[in-house]
Amino acid sequence: MNNKIKKLLIILLVMVVLTGCTKQLTYKNKDNKQENVTVKGVTLTANILCQPTEPDVIKKYEQYKPINKEGKKIEYTSLPTCSDYKVTSGGYEGLWTSIFVKPLAWFIIKISVLLNKIGLKGGLASGLALILATLIIRLILLPFTKKTAMQSELLKQAQPELAKIEKKYQNAQDKDALMKKSQETMIVYKKYGINPTSSCLFAFIQLPLLIAFFEAINRVPLLFEGTFLGLKLGTTPLYGITHGNILYIILIILIAAATFFSFKLNSGATAQPEMQGQMKMMSIIMMVVILISSLNFSTAIAIYWIASSSMTIVQNLAVKKRRSK
Repeated sequence: MNNKIKKLLIILLVMVVLTGCTKQLTYKNKDNKQENVTVKGVTLTANILCQPTEPDVIKKYEQYKPINKEGKKIEYTSLPTCSDYKVTSGGYEGLWTSIFVKPLAWFIIKISVLLNKIGLKGGLASGLALILATLIIRLILLPFTKKTAMQSELLKQAQPELAKIEKKYQNAQDKDALMKKSQETMIVYKKYGINPTSSCLFAFIQLPLLIAFFEAINRVPLLFEGTFLGLKLGTTPLYGITHGNILYIILIILIAAATFFSFKLNSGATAQPEMQGQMKMMSIIMMVVILISSLNFSTAIAIYWIASSSMTIVQNLAVKKRRSK
């Protein structure tokens, strides 16, 4: 990873840590311990950006009013309705929220409003708005994310030559030999137009997008109140499955399939045979971690993940087809 990417990652991390984030709505139970306020498996957020509309959700916000920095209770009715929400609503909340989360929330809401105007209502409009927003953003970022897919294919083409270099210097230990190995490897990289640091680009783009979508979804009632194709957008698959809704099993299967093919097509070759096994094992571990984590993803986040991973699959297949011609 080069210095520019490191600096950008550090800046992004500082922005996330030092600025606003999702805060859960809580109350004190009989034992004087803090517990999250939930409605039908949906964990409510204290710092919502616009007004809720579902009666059960409104009732909870009336009962457990969030408290602002000055220690005063916040009336949800003082917030704009979601359809009237603007990027500037609520004032400045720090770099991360003001530059990434609020504009993204506004963008998804506007798509949902447009879908409402053509006859799609409620959770159906919200779910489709999430999918469309994901696809539109990924299309805008296509020139950047395509580089990762291209590098993977180029690395596979260079594999025979890289394997020869690895075999040639497999027992090398002195500095001169290792330097020659590095030089010969860089010559091959240059020949095929391979940039070793470009593989970090996809992760650099994907992570902040996931965090931004997570924040936007949790802070906009329009996105966590509705029901999309029988699935409550703010409910987790774990809650849905344990409460008898088997449709959430389909959601987990879709996450697993999209993640598997995305990883498979996005993985590059390596010059070191022993590294191939390690990379395969790492992919399996990541798959398991994502699947376990997905049980506690809200349905809305799961929809984003499936749409984004599907876009990655289509992009990689297109690059692969183009390179094979």
